[in-house]
Amino acid sequence: MWAGMQQTRVPIVADPDVHREDLKSGDQKAESRALVHVAVGVLLREDGAFLLTSRPSGKPYAGYWEFPGGKFEEGESGEQALCRELKEELGILIDLKFTQMWQIQRVDYPHALVELHFYKVTAFVGTLQPLEGQELAWSHLPVQVAPVLPGTVPVLEWLALERGHTGHTH
Repeated sequence: MWAGMQQTRVPIVADPDVHREDLKSGDQKAESRALVHVAVGVLLREDGAFLLTSRPSGKPYAGYWEFPGGKFEEGESGEQALCRELKEELGILIDLKFTQMWQIQRVDYPHALVELHFYKVTAFVGTLQPLEGQELAWSHLPVQVAPVLPGTVPVLEWLALERGHTGHTH
């Protein structure tokens, strides 16, 4: 569906160096590229809705919908990156008591090899603001926004599995 992109599921482990070794051998070109770690927030409301944001203009895949987050900075943990990114992008503060590491997924995009660290976030403080010019949408399955970024598709499938949802997720 998305030419040139490969996805590999990675088990969740505490040490990020360990799960890289657990990956199945794949595209040699992808394995030789620098790996970019990205913290992603799956913000969940009590009614089951989840927040999707559009990628702002000027970024790869501008206009595509995804879960909010961004790259780890030097020396940051995933949780630190998530807190910083959600504050910078959405103007909200999260409490790690209401945040749970959930899944890790590698996606080989033409512009970057990324390892997405997905965290479920069930509470935050502040009012959501599109601080990077992006659009915001609380969504249910199947999502009504399009197009959806390839790295977002597995998350929608995981949510569907957890919720016993059958049919299309996007």
